[in-house]
Amino acid sequence: MSDLPGIVITGASGRMGQMLIRTVIESDKARLVGAVEREGHEWIGKDIGEAMGGAALGVTVTDEPLEAFAKAQAVIDFTAPAATLEFAKLAAQARAVHVIGTTGMTDEDIAQLAPCARHAVIVRAGNMSLGVNLLVQLTKKVAAALDEDFDIEVIEAHHHHKVDAPSGTALMLGEAAAEGRGVDLDEVSDRGRDGITGARKRGDIGFTAIRGGDIVGEHDVLFAAAGERITLRHVATDRAIFARGALKAALWGQDQKPGEYDMMDVLGL
Repeated sequence: MSDLPGIVITGASGRMGQMLIRTVIESDKARLVGAVEREGHEWIGKDIGEAMGGAALGVTVTDEPLEAFAKAQAVIDFTAPAATLEFAKLAAQARAVHVIGTTGMTDEDIAQLAPCARHAVIVRAGNMSLGVNLLVQLTKKVAAALDEDFDIEVIEAHHHHKVDAPSGTALMLGEAAAEGRGVDLDEVSDRGRDGITGARKRGDIGFTAIRGGDIVGEHDVLFAAAGERITLRHVATDRAIFARGALKAALWGQDQKPGEYDMMDVLGL
């Protein structure tokens, strides 16, 4: 049992953090060795299993990430950009695989991961599910096959607690569409329409974000031309798909050289 890769979960009290913890403890391929929360959180010092309302797991929630990372082979991190950047430095010090599912990271944030990737494996993706990553590939292929007579819209829906928009997955899909067309997404992105905006610009890639209820995640890529429409769609009904993908990435990273990777690499796509 002790030969199994040890995993630390950051943001342990969050919905995704708890799902990740359950996924690791139910797995026969990894073991939970740490749970990290921010300083001052009420779970600090408690057994993570008991804090989650279940049986003790023998893992105490800590606000000392480096101490936890030093005992681990991988860190799974679905937190916030500022926290993720700090965790990346500490994971690199510990030479632990850092799996990043954090969304809302800017290009500047992502650039700061490069020095850390010289010392450790980083797997970063806006979405960890197999289905979404297949959708990304399909979006790229369809965009490459269709000309600008087809307007592209990325439509995403999430629960009302989500704090960033467009979602990381929507941006992945937009990037795939832009790559398929051979353009820079920053130059053709169309977001936040309101008021008298004028006609849609030919070649733009539009984004629409819906927030409501407990929607786990729904993403549509719409290709609309005169007289016809093509819609590619993925619907997530359970966060467990993201947790399973993240754990798969953490295990895959054990055999890789330091560097930056994504789920396409993990899934062999």
